[in-house]
Amino acid sequence: MKLLNGKEVSAKIKEDIKKEAAEFSAQSGRKPHLVAILVGNDGGSETYVASKMRNCELVGFESTNIRYEADVTEEELIAKIAEINKDDSIDGLIVQLPLPKHIDPEKVTEAIDYKKDVDGFHPINLGRMQRNLPCFIPATPYGILLMLDHYGIDTSGRHAVVVGRSNIVGSPMSILLARNSNPGNCTVTLTHSRTKDLKTEVLRADIIVAAIGKKNFITADMVKEGAIVIDVGINREDSTETKSGFKLYGDVDFEEVSKKSSWITPVPGGVGLMTIVGLLKNTLEAAKGTIYGE
Repeated sequence: MKLLNGKEVSAKIKEDIKKEAAEFSAQSGRKPHLVAILVGNDGGSETYVASKMRNCELVGFESTNIRYEADVTEEELIAKIAEINKDDSIDGLIVQLPLPKHIDPEKVTEAIDYKKDVDGFHPINLGRMQRNLPCFIPATPYGILLMLDHYGIDTSGRHAVVVGRSNIVGSPMSILLARNSNPGNCTVTLTHSRTKDLKTEVLRADIIVAAIGKKNFITADMVKEGAIVIDVGINREDSTETKSGFKLYGDVDFEEVSKKSSWITPVPGGVGLMTIVGLLKNTLEAAKGTIYGE
């Protein structure tokens, strides 16, 4: 078993981003600029946004965190997005999910200028991704591709099974793995909570992407010998063993599954770190205008 080490890969890619950002700043006289909007006081969201802001600083980006109370109206939020869309000093905009129930996340996503949609969730970016055209790829799937590429893992002709069909990870991941590209060229099965005999489907996989949001859902009896296992899950549980007061678990029973896999991502230290890298790369591309022009 070899580890798909997100800590190692993200550090290497962030060094490359830092160099490119410095070159961009020297030429343009400004830093790439990411704005994150956070609504409410969700603990997980606060942690994620703080990490994104911190990583922006590490690679030489400017970052701005705009905060709203949970009772902000949908109209006010969308008005702020429209304002940011028109601001040429801002390259990328993310609105941290989940949002309070009175705000429609689809409306918010579609309100973001697709040229600043560095999360890669806008329908235009998703549509261009499906057609293998230049676009901003959703950050987590993008990070996974970068990881596979870093380790030189040949995915062509392999059978990939994606567990979970979310618009953020599972669905775009299935499209990316099937595309005529490298990594890609897989035969893909997209499974979910309604899949009949899920165990049999997963057992056929050369590559498993677990993104279903359930602690230790993928067990060793669902994994064939030599499979590549990518664990997207981040499940928090209260713990007296850690300083933070909680412990993170993946969607994969790492201890047992790692005995059968050829490659596997840990949690923490795997895909989560690569998601940040995907976001940073998208923001840099937005600043440079390499996807949609300046």
